[in-house]
Amino acid sequence: MPHYLLLSKTAAITGGTTGIGRAIALEYIRQGCNVAVNHLDLASDAVHKDSLLAEAAAIREKDEKAGRLIEVAGDVTKPETGRHLVEVAVKTFGRLDVFVSNAGVCQFAEFLDLDHDLFASTVRTNLDGAFYSCQAAARQMATQGDGGSIIAISSISALVGGGLQTHYTPTKAGVLSLMQSMAVALGKHRIRCNALLPGTIKTQLNEEDLSDEKKREYMEGRIPLGRTGEPRDMAGPAVFLACEELSGYVNGAQLLVDGGLFVNLQ
Repeated sequence: MPHYLLLSKTAAITGGTTGIGRAIALEYIRQGCNVAVNHLDLASDAVHKDSLLAEAAAIREKDEKAGRLIEVAGDVTKPETGRHLVEVAVKTFGRLDVFVSNAGVCQFAEFLDLDHDLFASTVRTNLDGAFYSCQAAARQMATQGDGGSIIAISSISALVGGGLQTHYTPTKAGVLSLMQSMAVALGKHRIRCNALLPGTIKTQLNEEDLSDEKKREYMEGRIPLGRTGEPRDMAGPAVFLACEELSGYVNGAQLLVDGGLFVNLQ
């Protein structure tokens, strides 16, 4: 008999229809967790949203203990979006146990040529969006009174510099710091706050960059495991941090999921 690590739990995930967020959502569903995913509702989102709903339904059709999936549109740069996501999740499933702040943007740019609007929009999505949505989740969990788990997707870029990411790396360092401070602030409510730090994961954000064979070979040569990551590589660690019986004493931590890249930076 399979052991469902998140049976009857409820999670909400920002940016949950593609990449890392999608992989986490599907694994949570397999583990018995009901999931509400947020997306921008752009025209380009429709195909991802529809295919995710279909895949989630297929999982549930094969396994009656699998969780259910709902989708909620909204822009995380607006404080009301996080509140709405949490409210819909609670209205549909009854409570909120896990929150994953995943929505983010990354566009490479030369520092000397970097447009101020690009800097501002990156900060608004990656850092402001994480703050607003995590605060909404924390308020709900504190009201429930029995703890919870908040997980933010930071990056290996929080720990190292990037010449084409001077607008991006500060936001991911900020997300890591946010989780550390939230862990201190929310410990009295038994709400655990931790950060996942992916290395080079093949998603829509870096698809174009990794399509360059020389760049891809260079990156793979620096990673001890010899490959770049897949979104599904993030799903297991996200289940670990969500599951009270596995990580109930893990709080304010940073978990690198990078194939060993960080320890081999030279």
